[in-house]
Amino acid sequence: MTILRAEALTKMYGSASQPIYAVRDLNITIAEGEFVAIMGPSGSGKSTALYVMGGLDQPTSGHVWLRDQDLTTLPDDALSRVRRESIGFVFQFFNLIPVLTAAENVAMPMILNGMPRKEALERAHTSLKQVDLADRATHRPSELSGGQQQRAAIARALASQPAIILADEPTGNLDSRSSDEVVQILRNTVDQYKQTLVLVTHDPRVAAHADRIVFIKDGRIVDENNLKGAGSAEQIREQLSRVALSEG
Repeated sequence: MTILRAEALTKMYGSASQPIYAVRDLNITIAEGEFVAIMGPSGSGKSTALYVMGGLDQPTSGHVWLRDQDLTTLPDDALSRVRRESIGFVFQFFNLIPVLTAAENVAMPMILNGMPRKEALERAHTSLKQVDLADRATHRPSELSGGQQQRAAIARALASQPAIILADEPTGNLDSRSSDEVVQILRNTVDQYKQTLVLVTHDPRVAAHADRIVFIKDGRIVDENNLKGAGSAEQIREQLSRVALSEG
C-alpha cells in the first residue's frame, strides 16, 4: 500500500526569468513499511525534496499525498496538525532541550499537542525502549553521547506513532561506531515495527541498510536501486560517483 506519493514536485527559487531549481518534476512513491534512502551529490536537492515531501517547505508546483490527503492543498493549521500527528522528523542535529531529561524531550511534543503528561511520558518510555535507551530516560542531553542523543531524537519521532519518518542525514554528526548503532536502530524500526522510513544520506554504508536507494541529481531522480540487503557500500559508492560525474 502506498503511504507517500509525490507527483511532478518542483521547488524553484529566483525569478521566472532566472529560475534556480532545487527540485524539478520529481515523482516518487513510498510503500508502507519501506525503507528508502535518497542519495546524490552535494547540492543535488535531496534534502529540499525531503522537506517539501514532509510539509516543512512549500513546493512551487506539484503535489504530495500522504495516504489519500494532498498536503499541498492544506491550509497552514491543518498542515501543522498532519506534521505533528502523522510525520516524524529526525535531523542531523538532535534539537534536544538541554534542561529536560531524555524522557521529557521525547514526551514534550505530545504534551504540546494536548496529550496528558502521564500518558505522554508512558509513551516516551516505551519509545526509548524501542531504541535501546530505556536506561538513560532520566539523563539530560549533556549526559548522553552523540549517538545516544540521536537515538533519543529517533524515539521522539517514533513516540507519536507516525505514518512515516523522514530523516535528514541522521548520522552526519556522528562517529562511525555511533553511526552504525543509529542506522541499525532505524533498520530495526522498519523490520520489527513496520515503520516507513525515508532517509537522506551521503554515506553509502548507511544507504546499504535500505530496501531501495533513489539517486538525485539537479533535483531529478536519475537512478534507482532495489537492494533488499543485497547492495554493498562499495557498490553504492561507485554508483553515486557515476551519478555525480554524469551529465545533467
